[in-house]
Amino acid sequence: MANKQSPKVLVVDDDPDILELLKYNLKKEGYDVETAEDGMKAVSIAKRFTPELILLDIMMPQQDGVETCRQIREIPEMSDVHVIFLTARAEEYSEVAAFEAGADDYITKPIKPRALMSRISALFRKESKNKSKPQVVAGDLTIDRSSYTVTANGDQFTLPKKEFELLYFLAQNPNKVYSRDELLQNIWGTDVYVLARTVDVHIRKVREKIGDGYISTVKGVGYKFEIN
Repeated sequence: MANKQSPKVLVVDDDPDILELLKYNLKKEGYDVETAEDGMKAVSIAKRFTPELILLDIMMPQQDGVETCRQIREIPEMSDVHVIFLTARAEEYSEVAAFEAGADDYITKPIKPRALMSRISALFRKESKNKSKPQVVAGDLTIDRSSYTVTANGDQFTLPKKEFELLYFLAQNPNKVYSRDELLQNIWGTDVYVLARTVDVHIRKVREKIGDGYISTVKGVGYKFEIN
């Protein structure tokens, strides 16, 4: 039975059978669940429900999942919400678009409920573990995990979750070079298939926000966070 301590999950899909399947399995695991049949309803419910996780179908009528994710990320209370995309498409474009919009994970249908529940549990466990070290300071850059905010040159802003985690991880290990595969394993996990290009997309978006002086490209190897 859901209670005040139960993580809140919003499920968004235009297929009523998938909604019922996921709602049933999530409630069985103790989550507090609400559902939406389309993207516009999802944005409205997210403002009121403030979920910690959104399971979001990509291919929906009227408003697709990518645009829905972008709109939800713009809600101040939702900037650090977990988002897992659900899709029948396994194309590279769909995956890249999902991660550019701020997805934490990307799952191709048909959905296997037990495997999905395991991935959701791992997502929340990882978040709980990471909160034990809330802040990294490097020069005039402050990265605060407790609020998912970054302060650079006196300006404070919020990053989407995966962009934040990538920056936070690199900043915790300054001047150490990580390959794309190592960053994928540490940020996305070993049980999630993600294209190496996704790391490049996230690095580019982080640089656009904090400037080019912190994360360096080591040609043919990967990336590192530099403290001079």
